[in-house]
Amino acid sequence: MEASEQSLASSDASSALAASVYRLRRRARSQATPQNILLFLVAFRIVNALSVRTFFQPDEFFQSLEPAWQVAFGRDSGAWITWEWKHELRSSIHPLFFAVVYYIVGSIAWIVQLSSLNSAEFLIAAPKVAQAVIAATGDYFTWKLASKVYGHDSYGAWATLALTALNPWQWFCSTRTFSNCAETTLTVVALYFWPWDWFLDIKDDEKEDDDTTDDADETLESMSRQSRYRWPGLDGDIFTIMFLTVALSSLRKSLLLAALACVLRPTNVIIWVCVAGFAIYNSPRSAFLILLREAALCGSAVLGLSTLIDRLFYGEWAFPVFKFLYINVAQSIAIFYGHNDWHYYLSQGFPLLLTTALPFGIFGVYKSLRLSDTTPRDRRALIKFQLASVCLAMPAVLSIIAHKEVRFIYPLLPALHILAAEPLVSSFLPAITSSSNAYLPQRLILLFLILVNIFVAYYTTLIHGSGPVEVLSYLRERHEAHQDSSGASLVPHPLYEESYRAAHYAAKNMSVGFLMPCHSTPWRSHFVFPSIEAWALSCEPPVGLNETEKKIYLDEADQFYADPAGFLQHHMIGGLWHMRRRPSYMSTLPPRSPPTAYYSHQKAHPLKEPLYHEWPDYLVFFAQLEPTIRTTLRSSSYGECWRTWNTAWHDDWRRRGDIVVWCLDPSEQQEWRKIQHRQQAKRREQHFDRIISRFEKRKKKQKKTGFVYCYYNYYSKIGLAMAILIQQKALHTSPVLANKYLEPEEREL
Repeated sequence: MEASEQSLASSDASSALAASVYRLRRRARSQATPQNILLFLVAFRIVNALSVRTFFQPDEFFQSLEPAWQVAFGRDSGAWITWEWKHELRSSIHPLFFAVVYYIVGSIAWIVQLSSLNSAEFLIAAPKVAQAVIAATGDYFTWKLASKVYGHDSYGAWATLALTALNPWQWFCSTRTFSNCAETTLTVVALYFWPWDWFLDIKDDEKEDDDTTDDADETLESMSRQSRYRWPGLDGDIFTIMFLTVALSSLRKSLLLAALACVLRPTNVIIWVCVAGFAIYNSPRSAFLILLREAALCGSAVLGLSTLIDRLFYGEWAFPVFKFLYINVAQSIAIFYGHNDWHYYLSQGFPLLLTTALPFGIFGVYKSLRLSDTTPRDRRALIKFQLASVCLAMPAVLSIIAHKEVRFIYPLLPALHILAAEPLVSSFLPAITSSSNAYLPQRLILLFLILVNIFVAYYTTLIHGSGPVEVLSYLRERHEAHQDSSGASLVPHPLYEESYRAAHYAAKNMSVGFLMPCHSTPWRSHFVFPSIEAWALSCEPPVGLNETEKKIYLDEADQFYADPAGFLQHHMIGGLWHMRRRPSYMSTLPPRSPPTAYYSHQKAHPLKEPLYHEWPDYLVFFAQLEPTIRTTLRSSSYGECWRTWNTAWHDDWRRRGDIVVWCLDPSEQQEWRKIQHRQQAKRREQHFDRIISRFEKRKKKQKKTGFVYCYYNYYSKIGLAMAILIQQKALHTSPVLANKYLEPEEREL
């Protein structure tokens, strides 16, 4: 009888499982909302990526695109390979992803024979689009994780998606090619696949109605939650089957993604130590052993694959994770790039990440951490408690390191959005769902917050710091303008070195020198053309020096700004007395050999021997340096030929003002002077139009009666005409303006 009951129970459980799987498949086919949201987010982030026209930090290019360019186009492609790659501090997985993108796009451009400028734009846009897909994936799984916390189609999940889409930091940073951006996406996807219910200390009788569940994953999650209390080892137990088919598979996906995130950014391990710690605390010994086994297997697999890839990339066995921790933490080399206060992440990091959502994020973290014996321990509260704990633990650990950047805590942003969603819904949901005028103040506040986010996103991605990207576009256009009409391709084919040399020799060389702090602009990923030869000031850290040498160490950029004139005299070939008089692209000599990879660490050591550069066709510098350059090069053939807006303010005094370009070509200098004169004339005319408009408005306000008005009208126009004649004398346009603004009888006077 007992065996018959067990058989019947097993049969009923199997039938329930089959019915659940059938309902899941039916809902998956009919439910198009997640797919539509993913497609929308991909399109949204592609527009986002192509709209970003500003420069943020050098790692966006020098730790991803430059190594990728070298892999795709060869060691003689002119890519700038920084010191981190010499010392094997970085995993090659991230740049290799973009190398594949370059290879595919470069091959397509070569096959369809796009023009040089179109090919260049294509190669510049391709990594942005690829990163946009990564960013959209992170947004999508942030919404999916919020659906796990708050329930599918809940206000909390939709509020999380809105926070993600409208966050200025996301718009500003998520589509940039930082390894931190890939780390953030990997982290949130791994958190989504983490089997939370398996590791949560909740009541055994907590169940959900499978028939009323909207999310296709919730039924299996509910059964997986029950499997938390019936561990593998029970013969034929249905929950053992569910664990083996659902929870274990989900755990492996999570651990593989988490291991990859830790390989890209070793500091990501802080997140998973916290998450795993909660899992171990809330689970019996058998769960701990399973977690330990799976973590060892998944971690070893990812680490082994990463080691093999790095072996192929570096040409020798390398372990970037250990090198990264040793040099940046043990030797404190990171201090060389900046020292921040201990409270940086609290006072600047979180405000930059959340902007207008900061109050909701703070309240959400605070509320999620308030777990007491009287608080109902449901799954939502426990997941939020773990996310909030991670959001505090990671900044606390990273605050020990002197060098801090907001990018380092970027992986916490999805969790912060989820925690901020509930307070946001509580504050504004009645104002949105109700038509009552009583909620008008809340609606206005919400509208104000949205407009602030839009303004910040617009300003930071299109205006502030736009100069470094604009100047590279200008230099590419000038390079194209210097070429003849032979039709030869100026863009190389990927992994075909002879095509690179052919592109170099088919073009007229152009040289550029950057008198700026190191890594102030993108490099070969935006130069593109191999016939653009360039150099810039470097800032290699004092790796391998003793403490005495570190105290007196000055990198090349610091040496230049300490004494600009002296640096140009001693570190430029020919000094200040033997400079070039004509640009290289006007030379009748054949082009020189194409540039090799720009290994800044291969330069002479600043403490041992001087560094030398050739005088280029174009000199690029910030306006802050303009008075010094004007005085130092007053007897040279250099002159201003272009400038562009960069920032209204900057925390680095060396990077303040416009970006200015001086060149040797007298025709370009003359053309630029003509452009400036036209712009000045236009501004003056607009200025005088405003003066006339103010006079006309003032005249209308006067009482139009007899003698007093006549004299007022007459003398105000005469005075205005005199002002115009004086101001416009330099432009020789005074007769035109006098005819424009004075009546015939007044012109006779």
